[in-house]
Amino acid sequence: MMGVCLRYVNDRETARDLLQDGFVKVFTSLGSYTGAGSFEGWMRKIFVNCALEYLRKSDVLRESTDLDHTAELSQPDSSVIAKLSADELMQLIQELPSGFRTIFNLFAIEGYSHKEIGELLHITESTSRSQLTRAKQLLQRKIQTLY
Repeated sequence: MMGVCLRYVNDRETARDLLQDGFVKVFTSLGSYTGAGSFEGWMRKIFVNCALEYLRKSDVLRESTDLDHTAELSQPDSSVIAKLSADELMQLIQELPSGFRTIFNLFAIEGYSHKEIGELLHITESTSRSQLTRAKQLLQRKIQTLY
């Protein structure tokens, strides 16, 4: 679950705090686990919600980055993508601004829809879509710069 926490915050100490908070919530909520679905999935959802709660409280989801000079999304070069290891890709994702990284993680890694992301983060679906597009653009630019 530490990996889940680290995907949402860059600071290891903050991630450890979220990990501890998440386990406290898991143990205090064990009675509400109905057995529907995997226990790991149920736990993961608690940890994601702990991270989102922290991000909402610290207001990092409101931060924005000027991407006026970011190129439009183009078809990625498959040879460049083949050179990337999973660790390198995760590191590039970690370098995204907090708001972009959060929405990218929720959509691309956790599998939430834009509607669900909007409900979780108290934003509109269109804001979620635009933030994901900007995250992809910035990630693509980082990959092109790297290779």
